[in-house]
Amino acid sequence: MMLVYPELVPGVLLKRYKRFLADVRLDDGREVVAHCPNTGSMRAVNVPGCRVWLSPSDNPKRKLAWTWELIELPQTGGSLALASVHTGRANRIVEAALLAGHLAPLRGYASLYREVKVADSRLDFKLDDPQRGSAYVEVKQVTLKETDDHGYFPDSISVRGTKHLKALSALARQGERAVLVFCVAHEGIEDVAPAAHLDAAYAVALREAAASGVEILAYGISVTREGPRPISISLERALPVRIAGPGFSDPGKIAE
Repeated sequence: MMLVYPELVPGVLLKRYKRFLADVRLDDGREVVAHCPNTGSMRAVNVPGCRVWLSPSDNPKRKLAWTWELIELPQTGGSLALASVHTGRANRIVEAALLAGHLAPLRGYASLYREVKVADSRLDFKLDDPQRGSAYVEVKQVTLKETDDHGYFPDSISVRGTKHLKALSALARQGERAVLVFCVAHEGIEDVAPAAHLDAAYAVALREAAASGVEILAYGISVTREGPRPISISLERALPVRIAGPGFSDPGKIAE
């Protein structure tokens, strides 16, 4: 599934000063305030050479004129690679794929509901079908975390994220189908392996969720460019999820 961007404007992150807000210097020299819905990726403000791409805000009620769409980070040799995309856009292409039946493990449901309240959490989607029953789906983007020793690596740990895992685990233990879908927007990452890519505390929570019966899927997000300019993102092939740790001594593919 594909999401086509309007013409994006490049710039450099200067400072994140409130949740969801950051100062950006556009390439033409203007300094603007941008709405930045993926707060974890704002840590990239500290990476020399990082590139942020903005679009005019698509929310008529929003006072800010710019919305952060994606971040690219410099690679060895001077090229740039996709590192993170707007969380809402990732959810949008997952929703489109669910509706079109393009995610094989979740194909065949008749109805889709958004923002479903479960206990004290709100999960992204609920799929429903008279024959198959229900499936609760939470989408997480593998985003960025700053580390002291080697720059940046994908991460999904947050209080809210752990809360969602607990909600999914509770559903699975009750016999409901509970599914966590990772969107991997970081070019060069070929799997979701907690030992290698995720925060240690989140990896433990992820293993516990898998042991409780939560299904864990992962799909790569790729970017299409015209020259250096991103023009679209799409949900691509399924990626393996490898769980290692207590109860998972033989890391294997949970989903591919």
